[in-house]
Amino acid sequence: MDKYQILKNMIAEGQRIVVFTGAGISVPSGIPDFRSADGLYNQKTKLSISPEEIISHHFFKTHTSNFYEFYKSKMLYPKAKPNLAHRYFANLEKQGKNVIIITQNIDGLHQEAGSSLVYELHGNVHRNYCEKCGRSFGMNYILNHQGVPTCDVCGGVIKPDVVLYEEPLNEDTIMRSISAIMTCDVLIVVGTSLTVYPAAGFLRYFKGKYLIVINKSETSYDNMCDLVINENIEDVVKRLV
Repeated sequence: MDKYQILKNMIAEGQRIVVFTGAGISVPSGIPDFRSADGLYNQKTKLSISPEEIISHHFFKTHTSNFYEFYKSKMLYPKAKPNLAHRYFANLEKQGKNVIIITQNIDGLHQEAGSSLVYELHGNVHRNYCEKCGRSFGMNYILNHQGVPTCDVCGGVIKPDVVLYEEPLNEDTIMRSISAIMTCDVLIVVGTSLTVYPAAGFLRYFKGKYLIVINKSETSYDNMCDLVINENIEDVVKRLV
């Protein structure tokens, strides 16, 4: 039996499935990952500092204009659409499976594909809020605003609802994610190197039947898995459907 049929059988057996996704699932949608040669962290910037520092809390606070210049040009992809992999996991739910998505991504593509229960560990670029009055704004408001986006009501600075470096994850999202992993019978890890903590550490709470990793490169969890497929997720899904 080949690995694709094994994967298909494991998913078929699952009643409570958690899909834990990273940047790799959105690469086919035209959104770069972080650590590959063309990834976000290898992008050249006009400043003599790393992209990691630019998307940190202190840089946002002290160099807001420079933060937004990088953020708008390198992290917002308004034309990106869900790809075959996003739709595949959304369709599992339509087929009657209990599916929860836990994602490190901030692109909102799982929801756009039709997944109804998505825990976003690092926030969402489509949500932005005024730091002064709390008013909400969409992505287009950010993109269409020259310079630092400010509230059209009170003039306060608008902050993306994404978790920057030095900022904590949302406690409620953490607890919901850990609970989902503890109670699922199949955990499918997709498109993540599992090097970003604390999120990567959530996998140790898994007590179910099948732990599956689908990622182009090896991860530190591979030797603990029931199935590992080191391929592009879209190529894998094409074999499943």
